[in-house]
Amino acid sequence: MKKFMVLYLAPVSVVDEWKKTEPAKRKADEEKMMAEWQKWMKDNAKIFADVGAGAGKTKRVDARGVSDTRNDVMLYSIVQADSHEAATKPFVNHPHLQIPQSSIEIMEISPLPGG
Repeated sequence: MKKFMVLYLAPVSVVDEWKKTEPAKRKADEEKMMAEWQKWMKDNAKIFADVGAGAGKTKRVDARGVSDTRNDVMLYSIVQADSHEAATKPFVNHPHLQIPQSSIEIMEISPLPGG
């Protein structure tokens, strides 16, 4: 089986706007999505090599040094499948896609030479 990295993305601007939502509505919507997400995870548990975790604050390292930055990555996970198409199929209609302008990217993990 091949392994694939799954990135759950949402634009930083959408997340910032969401944080301005009235707290009671935000809590209710988050609880609904979390329940749907947990059901999806249970229904698809067999595909995960690593269920992953949320992505926190980001540091960028470049030729100029280290700096704080933000990106659209919210979470990651690692799945196993026979093909890229098979790895992608379970994520169609995933609860994460309820977030406006969100997406999920699935990329094959290739071993590094000499690794």
